[in-house]
Amino acid sequence: MKVAVISDIHGNFQALESVLADIQKNKCNQIFCLGDLAMAGPQPRTVLDYIMNRCQDWVIIKGNTDKMITEFDLKMYDKMQKKFPVMANALLDDVDIIEQDKKDFLASLPEQKSIMVEGVSVLLVHGSPRKINEDILPGMKISEVQEIIDGVNEELILCGHTHVPCGYQTLTKQTVVNVGSVGRPMTGVPKANYAIFDFENGTFSVEHRVVDYDYNLAASLVRARQFEGSSELADQLIMPILRHL
Repeated sequence: MKVAVISDIHGNFQALESVLADIQKNKCNQIFCLGDLAMAGPQPRTVLDYIMNRCQDWVIIKGNTDKMITEFDLKMYDKMQKKFPVMANALLDDVDIIEQDKKDFLASLPEQKSIMVEGVSVLLVHGSPRKINEDILPGMKISEVQEIIDGVNEELILCGHTHVPCGYQTLTKQTVVNVGSVGRPMTGVPKANYAIFDFENGTFSVEHRVVDYDYNLAASLVRARQFEGSSELADQLIMPILRHL
């Protein structure tokens, strides 16, 4: 059974379309989505509408920015404004334009999900098993990763959040895989990231995928939203930040 695992779409419908075409080409049987569907992207409503109406067979969990949209208040905005003003402005605009039914959908998503796939126990999280916004990045010590997943019984832990793909094999023979970001990669390359897992008889393999998409169109759509800082976010789609540990 082939499962595509995607995360961090961030309202980028151009990237999502290209990734879904690649998933279809690779004949995947299922899609797992690890959250951060809408915030700070070119078309948050379009992405949410597509997922709500055409992706009922996906397994989806909530990301930290999905939670921000549904739990928004001015105290949250003021706190973000001091540290991340561009993202605070994006969030404020998202909250204003996203309809209530879409917010209700985001609110209904679980923060984690445990699932069996072909005899393999899998835990879906956004950041880490212990915190929705905890980073699992390349270059971490195995002891650090082991501490993060302490108490987890699943064999395979899937995450996103950092927008940088990576993977670890722990001392407890558990596998941790960060699948990267569909809509806002921080790899230094303007291409969408996701992963394909091939499960069979209690075993699995993983392939990280890198997919071309029309990032210039996506950037122009972000810029057209015209909240303060939207041009900066647009530029980051064209020349993505390379995020290090």
